[in-house]
Amino acid sequence: MFSAILIEKGEAGHAAALTTLDEAGLPDGDVTVEVAYSTLNYKDALAITGRSPVVRRFPMVPGIDLAGVVTESAHGDWKAGDPVVLNGWGVGENHWGGLAQRARLNGDWLVPLPANFTPRQAMAIGTAGYTASLCVNALVDHGVRPDQGEVLVTGATGGVGSVAIALLSKAGFGVAAATGTASESGYLQRLGATGVLDRADLAEAGKPLQKERWAGVIDSVGSRTLANACAQTRYGGTVVACGLAQGMDFPATVAPFILRGVSLIGVDSVMAPAAPRAAAWERLSRDLDPGAIDAIAQEIALADAITASDRLLEGRVRGRLVVDVNR
Repeated sequence: MFSAILIEKGEAGHAAALTTLDEAGLPDGDVTVEVAYSTLNYKDALAITGRSPVVRRFPMVPGIDLAGVVTESAHGDWKAGDPVVLNGWGVGENHWGGLAQRARLNGDWLVPLPANFTPRQAMAIGTAGYTASLCVNALVDHGVRPDQGEVLVTGATGGVGSVAIALLSKAGFGVAAATGTASESGYLQRLGATGVLDRADLAEAGKPLQKERWAGVIDSVGSRTLANACAQTRYGGTVVACGLAQGMDFPATVAPFILRGVSLIGVDSVMAPAAPRAAAWERLSRDLDPGAIDAIAQEIALADAITASDRLLEGRVRGRLVVDVNR
């Protein structure tokens, strides 16, 4: 038997509760993992509260991230005792996820836990940090260099933004962080931001082309913020889009792309193939300072994940929420 958050949907509606489950009821998979830590992401909060139809089948254990140790394996790449990490692959949506003490998974979804990270640190990074690393790699792969100018990071106090700032700073970039909370300036500067701006400056409708400011952009906000970021990107710059906190719409024109040669790159972390996943975790293990990991993480108990979901959706959480599933 093990503890888990379970989401059910019936005549009484959508409900999430902390409960006890039998390991025999775990879904199909060729690797069983004893989970040490998980996380509470935006998508997890949507699933738990039912504010968006994230969950595709019921009942469902949410949690798109987990870190733990293999206890049983019929997969050639894994054996009992191996420390592993999982991000994405529809876990917590179509397949029982990490907000539980046990998980049974497809071994192809797992990556080794980097030797210099504890399971808690890996979850402080989580899907948000792994996505941030994918975004930084995309900028670098498309030729953006520190000597070309500042990189704008939107949604800067969120999980993606926080890790992106730390990684960009380590790589030598000047980083402008957009936030809606002026009191977080010190936090962002400690992560490595060289400038802080009000997100309101990017949130309203703007001109199709604006003053050239950014060599690159990592955007987790979408909508008018992404449109303005593109309009402010320098000639030949690259904008990486990975989120939609402000909205899924993109009220822009083609002007930045055909008059300034701006590139807009989409990053998906859920179904990313093995090679970019490995490269993202390699950058994280090489460049992410342990102090930065501690700065972005707040730890909660498994029982607290349900109430914390509302705070997360209301924008009242800074950085990452790490969930100790064993308390």
